[in-house]
Amino acid sequence: MHRRSFLAGLVSAFGVRLVAEAQPAGKVWRIGILTNAPPAKGTATDFWTPFIERLRELGYVDGQNTAILPRYAEGYVDLSGFAAELVNLKVDVILAVATGAALAAKTATNTIPIVFANVADPLAPGVVTNLARPGGNITGLSSMTAELGGKRLELLKEALPTVSQVAVLWNSSKANTGGPYTFRQTEAAGLKLGLQIRSLAVTVPSELERAFEAASRERAGAVIVQDGPHFLSLHTQQIVDLAVRRRLPVIASVRNFPEAGGLLSYGTDLRDLYRRAAGYVDKILKGTKPGDLPIEQPTKFELVINLKTAKALGLTIPPSLLLRADQVIQ
Repeated sequence: MHRRSFLAGLVSAFGVRLVAEAQPAGKVWRIGILTNAPPAKGTATDFWTPFIERLRELGYVDGQNTAILPRYAEGYVDLSGFAAELVNLKVDVILAVATGAALAAKTATNTIPIVFANVADPLAPGVVTNLARPGGNITGLSSMTAELGGKRLELLKEALPTVSQVAVLWNSSKANTGGPYTFRQTEAAGLKLGLQIRSLAVTVPSELERAFEAASRERAGAVIVQDGPHFLSLHTQQIVDLAVRRRLPVIASVRNFPEAGGLLSYGTDLRDLYRRAAGYVDKILKGTKPGDLPIEQPTKFELVINLKTAKALGLTIPPSLLLRADQVIQ
């Protein structure tokens, strides 16, 4: 198991104004964080900063009236042991990031409140059975990953009108519980758009080279990197480099891929999602039952296009698409 108190440095770096909130005198809130990927690695820090910042605005200061207890595993490691550890630590609330963490936390406790964030579809894997009134000890925010797969394919068709075959790179390890469902949704969306979808299923980083060899051999016109809080996000640069070597445009859900040299990304604004998750934690610590808080959908999305990469690949991005982009990397 890997443990790291990565949040202390982030918290000390913020100079935001604190908002005084009524808190029990002398109470130290214990907030557990359960995730597969270390949020302090690379550009993922951009997503976690708003969570810590918002907590601080609400009066929760790590090292003063709050103890942040992160537990994470890089990649595809099962999280059940980490979830049990947080339960044994008697945390006041658990923030579970993505589907695997949410399911692990739910299995570990039916009493400690759980707030999940960045869960692709809370219903399909059984995280909750009702979005409006989840009941029990769990609530949170969906990232709409599966639904947005179709939108990414639409953007791909707009950027590359002649593309006919698309390879989808995804983590098929058992830890990525939402992976098969999301792939099937993307595959179905591709068929409606007249695209042939090829599965590039990998379970460990050493299989990435083989996957791109297969994509090139099958004459894929582009590669979509499917969401997942596992090793794919930890090997962004390697994935982009493998694609560049074979002149394959890369489309993903998070901006670190175009920032690393991929073609474009479209997905939920995770920084906004984590900021809103802090609000859920605050409500629960003030007495609201998690089961009474409805599951919320993302309200902000972002499109990032790497124009430099497009030019290197000999692609002309339509002006209409560039105008809709939240950021164009020159």
